[in-house]
Amino acid sequence: MIFLKIFWVFIKIGTFGFGGGYAMLSFIQEEVVDKNQWISKSEFTDLVAVSQMTPGPIGINSATYVGYSALINQGYSTPLAVLGAVVATIALCLPSFIMICFISYFYFKFRTNRYFSYALLGIKPLSISLIALAALTLVNKENFIDYISIILFVLTLICSIRFKIHPILILFAAALLGMFIY
Repeated sequence: MIFLKIFWVFIKIGTFGFGGGYAMLSFIQEEVVDKNQWISKSEFTDLVAVSQMTPGPIGINSATYVGYSALINQGYSTPLAVLGAVVATIALCLPSFIMICFISYFYFKFRTNRYFSYALLGIKPLSISLIALAALTLVNKENFIDYISIILFVLTLICSIRFKIHPILILFAAALLGMFIY
């Protein structure tokens, strides 16, 4: 039963998570932390941090982690937890795969149609708003635990936007500062 529930949750996230992984974060948090309580809010914050630093899309990394953790936290064995990770990952990817096949077909068939072009233009602001919502949901006491974490956030933002420092260098510097300060 848990496998079907994981599949259903992640197929919903994959279907309605327009804009990619960051836009999916608010959906993932609502379904995984709030509704099903498969992981805690603190674990979700750690999941986001680790998913950003590991190779691959954040949505897939999150689905894999949650699929595994949901079963481990409910007392299932490691092989079943690995199967849960596979189920969650496939469920997350399946809607996108099906949609991209349909979109490719219709894009080549209707690419000169102005209404089709307008529909694609309408999706862009939706994606941006979902990414902004994901960013806002990460502004919580688990991420900003004191004034030092707020200062680190502002410094990394300035280094990234103003000075165009490479994100990997910022990650390493922030990790070293975090280890040193905390």
